[in-house]
Formats: sequence, structure tokens, C-alpha cells
Amino acid sequence: FDGLQEHAEVVKDCAWIFQEAVECHVSYKCQRFESLRQEIIQMERKADAIKRRVRGHLPKGTLMPVDKFQLFRFLREQDSVMDAVEDALDWLSYRPENSIPKELQQDFFLFVDAVIDPIDELSKMVAEARQYFKTYDDKRRDAVKEIIRLLRRQEHAADRIEDKIKRRVFNMDTDPVTVFHIVRLAETIGHIADHAENAGDMMRAMVAR
Repeated sequence: FDGLQEHAEVVKDCAWIFQEAVECHVSYKCQRFESLRQEIIQMERKADAIKRRVRGHLPKGTLMPVDKFQLFRFLREQDSVMDAVEDALDWLSYRPENSIPKELQQDFFLFVDAVIDPIDELSKMVAEARQYFKTYDDKRRDAVKEIIRLLRRQEHAADRIEDKIKRRVFNMDTDPVTVFHIVRLAETIGHIADHAENAGDMMRAMVAR
């Protein structure tokens, strides 16, 4: 779980950079988008290295409090959060900085706020689970389960904003390329919260009795 915690902290650190990068690109009021995107790429590589270390340095026969395949599935979903962040910025970079209609800018800012909340909760969940598997204290287990429930609520909230953005762009007088770009961008950003919720489901399986 030390490796899971280290990986979760890297994923958490990407959240605010992601938020700044999206705001920078959408509002086109700064020149740092590309440098922020490159920073996310470097962090994704760091997270991948931690993931490979966790997977590759687990000695055979090691006694663990959870099934190792459950642990690996959790790690895969947590890592997919980082992948989705990188994918969203890559997709955003394909079009010029004034490509998001002004009518949708505020919705996108709210959407990003909605998906970075689950990223922050992941590291808290791993920290609580780490303590639970050391002590088997029911209070720690309840804390993990409460974070899992929160992740579900946050994912549903993000889903609602994603749906709102897609409905609005389909009813706007704009070109088809912009419609396709916005819909795909909304779906990619939505995957961030989806993978965070999936990680919560994997953690629930690990703490289940």
C-alpha cells in the first residue's frame, strides 16, 4: 500500500495542473497551456513508473491482506485517472485556444471542478485503507466506505454536467467540427470521474469481509 499511496499522490498532484491548463486554454488568457500539458505528460510517466514498480516488485509468496489481483485492478483504475487527464489535454490541444464557444466556457470550468474533486478523494481513500489494513479498525473501514460513497456522488454530479454540455452544444448554431470536438472532450473529461469511481469500487472489494 505504500506504492499505492505514492501513486495516488502523483495522481492528486495532477488535478490542479489539469484545472489550470483547461482554464488557460478555454479562456485563452495565458500562454502556459503547452508547458502545463507537458508537465502532465511527465507526471503520467512518473505514475507509470510507480505502477510498474508496484507490479514488478511483489515477491512471490508474499502474505498480503488483500488479493493481489484486486490490488492490481485498483491500481489500473487509479492509473487510468491520470491517463484520462492526459487524453483530455491532448484532445484540447488539437484545436486553437478560441475553439470552445463562450456560451460553454463556464460549464467547462464547473465540469473540471467536478472531476478534480474525486481525484483528491482517491489519495484520502488510499491513506485510510492503508491504516485499516494495519489495524483492522472498523472506524477506518467505515471511513474508506464513506469516501467510496462520496466518489459515487461526485461521479454522478460530473455526469450531469457532461450531459448538460452535450445537450447545449447539439442545440447551438455552430459548425459540425466544433460539435464533435466538444462532445468528445466532454466524454474524455467525464472518464476521469468514471475511473475514480471504478477505483472506489475496487477498493470496496478489498475492504469487504
